[in-house]
Amino acid sequence: MRRAAHEAVFAPLTQPGRAEAVTRRLRDAIVLGVLGDGEQLPSEAELAESLGVAPVTARESLQALRDLGLVTTRRGRRGGSFVTAPADSSLLRIRLAELSLVDIRDFGDLYRAIAGASAAYAADRAAGDDIERLRAVGVRRAVDPGGSRRAEAQFHLEVAAAGQSARMTQEELRLQAEFGPLLWLAMATGAGRRRSEAEHTAIVDAIAAGDPVLARGLTEDHVGRAIDAVIHRRLGMQPPGVAG
Repeated sequence: MRRAAHEAVFAPLTQPGRAEAVTRRLRDAIVLGVLGDGEQLPSEAELAESLGVAPVTARESLQALRDLGLVTTRRGRRGGSFVTAPADSSLLRIRLAELSLVDIRDFGDLYRAIAGASAAYAADRAAGDDIERLRAVGVRRAVDPGGSRRAEAQFHLEVAAAGQSARMTQEELRLQAEFGPLLWLAMATGAGRRRSEAEHTAIVDAIAAGDPVLARGLTEDHVGRAIDAVIHRRLGMQPPGVAG
């Protein structure tokens, strides 16, 4: 069964198709692990048709992804374009240092609202197979920090997709790509991964019970704790007495 978040990657663009927009969507999906390492992408013609863009636009986007090292193209009978997942970036600390506490809190407010609303919609609209998929992705088997961060991002993408809103799912994808590697810094420890897994279970239980209020509240609390962890890490990088 194809994941709903996976399907949202190849949904038609909501704005006039440009190569930059196609590249950004596919890049974000690769970075977050929605498109897995080694996964074969649709052909140029198929990609253009599914996204509602011209074939030349799809071609330019695939070339841009190759230039970024995120896609490898092989020729021959078994050829095609294949995802090359990036290694965990050593630049996370530099990226975090570039953000002020105001930036982090502002993003946290926005993301908490989006993630909470997505969970509430999922509680109202999710079908049985959606619940099964959420339970499957909510229990992370990745033991390394990078893999766990990507699994965390995928869980929230699946929650958004279970709300049956392509636009909400794409907004979740955009926000995760912009801030996700930093947002889930708490996944760097085993204790953080275990706590998050327990919180995922509670969120899915609320969605399965059809309780949008509880699903929203649990998700907002979950995201809030993640944001607090980012702020704590950011404060630890500052000289004494600097508040941000």
